Amino acid sequence: MIARDGPVRLLYIDDDRALSRLVQKELSRHGFEVVCADGGDAGLELLATQTFDACALDHFMPGRDGLDVLPDILALNEPPPVVYVTGAEDGRIAVAALRAGAADYVIKDVSEDFTALLRAALNDAVERRRLERENQQALEEVRQARDRAEALLREVNHRVGNSLQLVSSFISLQQRQLKDEGAKTALKEAQARIEAVAHVHRRLYTSADVATVAMHDYLDGLVEELGKSLGSDDRTVTLRLDAEPMQVSTDQAVSLGVVVTELVTNAVKYAYGPGQGGEIRVHLRAEGEGRGVLVVEDDGAGMGESKPKGTGLGGKIIAAMAKGLRSSVEFDPAHQGVRARLAFDR
Repeated sequence: MIARDGPVRLLYIDDDRALSRLVQKELSRHGFEVVCADGGDAGLELLATQTFDACALDHFMPGRDGLDVLPDILALNEPPPVVYVTGAEDGRIAVAALRAGAADYVIKDVSEDFTALLRAALNDAVERRRLERENQQALEEVRQARDRAEALLREVNHRVGNSLQLVSSFISLQQRQLKDEGAKTALKEAQARIEAVAHVHRRLYTSADVATVAMHDYLDGLVEELGKSLGSDDRTVTLRLDAEPMQVSTDQAVSLGVVVTELVTNAVKYAYGPGQGGEIRVHLRAEGEGRGVLVVEDDGAGMGESKPKGTGLGGKIIAAMAKGLRSSVEFDPAHQGVRARLAFDR
C-alpha cells in the first residue's frame, strides 16, 4: 500500500453486485474507500460529482460495455486512472483497453488472487499518477523560473543597451567640441565599437530568445549603422551585406560584431583614396556542420595600409575578439584589395 494522507478513494464499476461487495470488503481492509456503481452511466454520474483517486471498470456490462464507457471517463476533467477488469481471458480486450487509455488491466474471478492483483494494479496506477502530477508541477516550476530569468535578462539587456546608447551620445557630443581631426576620428571609431556591442543588447531585449542572436539580422542593422556613421565626404563607399540565416551565442555575436566594425572601419579609411569609390562587402555563411565563416573584403589599395598589423588599437581588438572565438583572422594575399576571413565554431 502506498503512503498517503488518507485512504485511496476507488470507484468500482461492475454490474455484478456480489463481486462488487467482495471487492469493497477486501479492499477496505487494505485502506481503500470503495464506492460501487452497477453500470457505466451510474459510474459517470459519480465521477462527475465526486473525486476519486482511481477507477476499476468492468468490461462486460449490460447496455454499454467497458470499452464504450472508458472514453467518456477519460474525457472528464482530470479523470482518475482506470484499471480495466474483465472476466474474459482474451488478450485483444486487454490490448484494446490499454490502447484506449486504461492504466492497467486485471483478469477477474472470485478468488483472493483477483483482489490482490487488483489492489496491486490500483496502487501502481495511483502512484504513477502521483509521480506524473509531481513531474508536471516540477516542470511548471522550472518553466516559471525560466520565464522569470528570461524576463530579468531581457530587462538587463534593455538597460545595458540604453546605457551604451547614452555613452555613445556623450561621445558624439564630445566629438563636436573637438577641433583636432585625429581626435575626432578616434572618437568616431570608439563610438562605432560601442554601437556594435549596443546592437547586440538591443537585439536581445526585443527577441523571444535571449540565449542566441540571429547574426544575419544583427549584421543587417550593424552594416546599415556603419554606413551612416563612417561615411566620408571625399569617398563614395558602398557597404554590401550577404548573410545566410545563422544563430550564434550572445558572446559570439559581440565578438563578430566588433570584428566587422574594425575591418569595415579600416577599409573605409584605407581601401579607396580621395575621390575614389568602391564596395566593401561583408559575407556570412555556414561552412560544414556547426561552422561559420565571416568575410570582409574590398577591391581597393591592397594589403599595404589596409591590413591591421596588430600594433595599432584596431589590430589588437581584432586579435582579441578572434581569440575569444578560438580563431584568428586570415588575409588572402591573392585577392585584389583586402579580403579578411574568420572561421569560427557555432
